[in-house]
Amino acid sequence: MTLDIRRTRVSLALDSMRWLLVLIPLVSLSPQFTRWTWPVAVVALAGSLPMMWLPTRPGWLLPGGLIVLATASGILWVLHPASLISVVVFTTIFYAARFLPLRAALVIGVVMAAAMTAQFLRYHVSLRSALLDFSMTAVVILLGLVRRGRAARLEQTELALARARTAAEEHAVAAALAERARIARELHDVLAHSLSGLALNLQGARLMLVRDGASPEALAQIERAQQLAGDGLAEARKAVAALREDPVPLERAIDDLLAGYRLDTRAAAELTVRGEPRPVDAATGTTLLRAVQEALSNSRKHAPGARVQVELVYSADEVEVTVLDHQGRRPTPGAVPGYGLRGMRERAELLGGRLATGPGEDGWRVQLTVPA
Repeated sequence: MTLDIRRTRVSLALDSMRWLLVLIPLVSLSPQFTRWTWPVAVVALAGSLPMMWLPTRPGWLLPGGLIVLATASGILWVLHPASLISVVVFTTIFYAARFLPLRAALVIGVVMAAAMTAQFLRYHVSLRSALLDFSMTAVVILLGLVRRGRAARLEQTELALARARTAAEEHAVAAALAERARIARELHDVLAHSLSGLALNLQGARLMLVRDGASPEALAQIERAQQLAGDGLAEARKAVAALREDPVPLERAIDDLLAGYRLDTRAAAELTVRGEPRPVDAATGTTLLRAVQEALSNSRKHAPGARVQVELVYSADEVEVTVLDHQGRRPTPGAVPGYGLRGMRERAELLGGRLATGPGEDGWRVQLTVPA
């Protein structure tokens, strides 16, 4: 038996014991019920059912149940004052103070106060008994509030622990990235420079052997060594690039461009992502990012201070990005000469995509769609 199953069974047992605080008093009073009080008892029992599982879903279920239980138990308490129904009354008050919002708790408080007042007036209860009931009510309310505060503190503690774990994970990731950057610098400074120097020395040695009339075998060995040095230098550069460059999600890269636009122009710029974000290959991501970058650059140049909206849409087979700057008027194609996206159109066509630019209702619109 796993720990989670054990906890679930313990929780169910505790919930059943909570419900017994209502069931047992009603059962003990059942011989005294009349045909008029039986329906009230049944309504009270039905109103107590949400107490079997806490917290309840939907959210209105527990407040509604406790209000019904408070009304029914209050009536039974007035009709049978010297009984265990008072246990049901104080249980209802306790869970109202512990779980319910202020408005629902006040409704239950008004119902219970009315029941107590009716009981005092009907049976001429002594002042001592009245003070005892009110004192018990105050104690039960305080206990409920204490449990409510404890639950809130536990929730805050769990939230703080989760934030601490997240911060520790982010710190570990930052440390790992810093270590990767250090290794990349070491590779670049030692291995790449050494291989570059080796390739140059081998080139010089080959030229000297050609000048001195060395044998073809010797020249072939030198050329082979030079080729290996060149291949090793290319692989070292790839390794350095892999260590230093971490793939950034496309939406985050676009959001960074918009943050720079907001800082430069003090204009609003927002990104809307539709569909399920997914990784795209380097060529596709670069093409989409460069299109946004070029569109923002032209907005700075031709519509300074214009509000910009970017929409990134992930569909089944394509990724589409749309950039629209709101200039407050409909521009004409001649108003923005040299918009600068011809290169982006060529890159999009190489990927099998399409680029559309033109005036919108109150600004310039750039839309790039590429397969992904």
